[in-house]
Amino acid sequence: MKRREFLALSLAIPAFGADERADILNRIKAPRFADREFSIVKFGAVEGGKKDSTEAIGKAIAACAAAGGGRVVVPEGVFLTGAIHLKSGVNLHVGKNATLLFNRDPKLYLPVVYTRWEGTECMNYSPFVYAFEQTNIAISGAGTLDGNADCDHWWNWSGKGGCGKKGEPTQAQARNELVAAADKDVPVKDRVYGEGRWLRPQFIQPYRCTNVLIEDVTIRNSPMWEINPVLSKNVTVRDVKIASHGPNNDGCDPESSTDVLIDNCEFDTGDDCIAIKSGRNRDGRRVAVPSQNIIVRNCVMKDGHGGVTIGSETSGDVRNVYVENCRMDSPNLNVALRIKTNSFRGGKIENISMRHCTVGQVAQAVLDVDLFYEEGEGGAFTPLVRNIVMEEVTCNKSKVAVSLRGYKSAPVQDIRLARCTFDHVEKENVLQNVTGLRVSDVTINGQKWVV
Repeated sequence: MKRREFLALSLAIPAFGADERADILNRIKAPRFADREFSIVKFGAVEGGKKDSTEAIGKAIAACAAAGGGRVVVPEGVFLTGAIHLKSGVNLHVGKNATLLFNRDPKLYLPVVYTRWEGTECMNYSPFVYAFEQTNIAISGAGTLDGNADCDHWWNWSGKGGCGKKGEPTQAQARNELVAAADKDVPVKDRVYGEGRWLRPQFIQPYRCTNVLIEDVTIRNSPMWEINPVLSKNVTVRDVKIASHGPNNDGCDPESSTDVLIDNCEFDTGDDCIAIKSGRNRDGRRVAVPSQNIIVRNCVMKDGHGGVTIGSETSGDVRNVYVENCRMDSPNLNVALRIKTNSFRGGKIENISMRHCTVGQVAQAVLDVDLFYEEGEGGAFTPLVRNIVMEEVTCNKSKVAVSLRGYKSAPVQDIRLARCTFDHVEKENVLQNVTGLRVSDVTINGQKWVV
């Protein structure tokens, strides 16, 4: 491409920014709750972490909802529980020095519920804290939600991550069967998994919910994804600390959700810290709801595959994502901003911004866009990735600064980097099938990057 042609293309990058971000923030409002309290102890919950309190917690939630809403309070101490199902108007408040310890018995997460598993809808074990088509719900407080998972419980079902013993059953067969069932348009009600199928439940999943708040709590040892709002609107995740290093232990995964704020959280995870998704393959296209209008700000990312990742399940599209004022730093964090998809997932990924972020070190790249993830090229649903902006981002150590890998038939489009500094970079950038790349005041190892 000649220089003149390159400049003309780069100037055509679509504009998005402060006005759109301000509109999103104005729409996101945390729910408010009636001034009523329902202590789980008064409904029979027993502190000590030995006696199961699932029924007592369920009764407290039902009473709170019937009264018109309020706070269901988990007081100081350790309370053992199975699945918790929130209802409209209920704030599950886990107080200071309180712990909800989730039972390791899978039977306590039955009967199966309508859920989404790695981007495909099905009937499966209940997520540990679940809500379906509810309005004004919250999990709050300075306490802890402990999923109690380890290599002998839940994580071994994954068949990876060094967990489990040779010959133990894993999720592999059920995972493949679920994807195949969705490709054949088997009705969701007939995609029944649960007991004996080894598909791990998520930790927290509001499904088709509106006005959701998750605030202040610490989350540990999840079976797989920790916070997973699906098809939900007006979601706030604020001041949450997540420490969970099992396989597929993503920190926060908004799926096909709109108007989401992830603010002042700390992530130390066994997979992506934040992963934004919108459904997998044919099932994602059937549901056809994007993830959009998502703001990630003031967060700290430690270990994880990606600090902020988009994908890999993007069949319903992802757009309008703003990442700002975040700190990322770990030799075990692979990428700061990662976009991963392929020609079987498809979908549009557009209008992604990372600004004012400080990266100490990452193991691979600061910015990584990869259209060859997993199945790669050769499918019928070529993804479109465009309008990615990185401004005022610094990184002190990485293997490469930028890796962009598109297809000849579908190049990565309209990438802009401005006022960025990347130091102690080991290798040259990877630029494969990219159009509209524009850089301004970007240095790599002290040298100005000229394209």
